[in-house]
Amino acid sequence: MIGPATSTAPLSAAGPVEEHPATSFTLAVCSEMVFTELPLLERVKRIHDLGFACEIWGWTDKDADVLAGTGAEFTSMTGYVEGDLITPDGADALLRTAEPSIAFAKQIGCPTLNIHGTGLGEGGLPVRPVEVVTGEMWVAAVRTLERLAALAERAGVTYVIENLNLEVDHPGTPFAHAADTLALVRAVDRPQLRMNLDLYHAQIGEGNLVELVRRAAPYLGEVQVADVPGRCEPGTGEVHWPFVARALADVGYDGVVAMEAFASDPSVDGSELALRRFRDAFTVR
Repeated sequence: MIGPATSTAPLSAAGPVEEHPATSFTLAVCSEMVFTELPLLERVKRIHDLGFACEIWGWTDKDADVLAGTGAEFTSMTGYVEGDLITPDGADALLRTAEPSIAFAKQIGCPTLNIHGTGLGEGGLPVRPVEVVTGEMWVAAVRTLERLAALAERAGVTYVIENLNLEVDHPGTPFAHAADTLALVRAVDRPQLRMNLDLYHAQIGEGNLVELVRRAAPYLGEVQVADVPGRCEPGTGEVHWPFVARALADVGYDGVVAMEAFASDPSVDGSELALRRFRDAFTVR
């Protein structure tokens, strides 16, 4: 976690220059995507030793006691094993597999669990692709998310729903755009359901990131980043990340910003460089 960024306003002929508010983000790194030459547990330890929190994807192939023993802070993990938001069987499966997911999260001290518009399979493709999202599907999704928010409230955790992109990584995923996930979170309107604003996916699917940050600000539970194109660390693509970081600070966001990105150089040294670039981009001065 970086400390609060403070500034002393310089003087000009017109008087003091306006100060931006001091801020701090909790910086986290997805352990599935960096230090890929190393076993996952070693990746977690490296990320922790470099001063970042960790994130994981699925949990069924992991040992909670071993992860907890690393001393790392875990900020997010996948919060279901199977299911979807829109079919009766899919909703029941999502809620059923959410319960052991929450239990695992509590074992590693992870307060936030991530979901998507539908279960994702091999290569990130939806298990049940949807070409057209109907009104009935919207109603069903809201009802499923209301059930999930109630479960999260009882368990003392928060669920976040992540936007994805249809153009490159996740074609056929319902409720993929950030505008869709934001609409669902607003409709449910419970603090146990927030938005995971993935700015990599949003840049591909929608763009206009700063305005998106401003619209989503009251509903944010997490922000994820990777540059475009390539899905590598900030500074390797087209997005001016320090400007986006300032926008997040200006709307008062002080939660988790997670690098869910590959290192542009996949070696161990390259992964360390990627984490430094990420920290630099999101250190708001």
